[in-house]
Amino acid sequence: MSTSNATVLCEARCQVGESPIWHAAEQALYWVDIEGRAVHRVDAAGQHRQWAVAERIGCIAVHAQGGLLAAMETGLFQLTQQADGTLAAARVQAVEFPLPDMRFNDGRTDREGRFWVTSMVRNMAAASPAGALFRYAQGQFTATSVTGLRTGNGLGFSPDGRVMYLSDSHPTAQKIWAFDLDSDGQPTGQRLFVDMQQHPGRPDGAAVDADGCYWICGNDAGLVHRFTPDGRLDRSLAIPAAKPAMCAFGGSRLDRLYVTTIAPGAPIPGYEASLAGAVFVLNPQCTGLVDTEFAG
Repeated sequence: MSTSNATVLCEARCQVGESPIWHAAEQALYWVDIEGRAVHRVDAAGQHRQWAVAERIGCIAVHAQGGLLAAMETGLFQLTQQADGTLAAARVQAVEFPLPDMRFNDGRTDREGRFWVTSMVRNMAAASPAGALFRYAQGQFTATSVTGLRTGNGLGFSPDGRVMYLSDSHPTAQKIWAFDLDSDGQPTGQRLFVDMQQHPGRPDGAAVDADGCYWICGNDAGLVHRFTPDGRLDRSLAIPAAKPAMCAFGGSRLDRLYVTTIAPGAPIPGYEASLAGAVFVLNPQCTGLVDTEFAG
């Protein structure tokens, strides 16, 4: 276990903080609060902004045509800031889920700028395997062969784009898989990468660094783990909140690791309640990669 000297990014607290992304052109970090129905932004000067959205918002990506691509309850939306400072949402892809009370969860772009996103049943107690992995590229929203997910999470892509990582963070699963990703964006060769039942925490959101190592949030354990490309645990960084949800590299040198968190329903012994739902900044002692902008 290595220490991380975690610091709090800003005063914002989320119910379900997720999907941190570093916007390189703006030198700013964006993230979402799923249940709070909000988008947050902090720039290099530390200025925090927040926008309300009309639906639960699972994840976002930087859109090459401006603004953000967002996976929300009724589909995919392009979010753009207006002259008056508000955030406009234009739906670009409607989605109908196979069961009631489903939503999008984890998502991010691959190295080619294709957007990948998982779905889930909101009631985790149901342990429903109705979730699946989808891909959105060139105006086509496509269901992949990856199905049976209870709480799809942990999407990440190797530096060369040839390996895709995906986790299922549900307590009945707690697995991370690796896939081969061909040039057409087809995931094949699913294999177990890490069995997180052998490590502290459930495998939530993830990021990949410049060395090709995979960082995964250990939800319920207050840890962020780094695994080498061969699946070996390299180090674990602690944060002062029990439920880290997703991480992303950022900063001017891409040497900071930003970690969003979830506020539990009740205080967890050993953790300061006022820090639940905060975004933390860690020194990972390595550099990361900027997610490719969604190509449209």
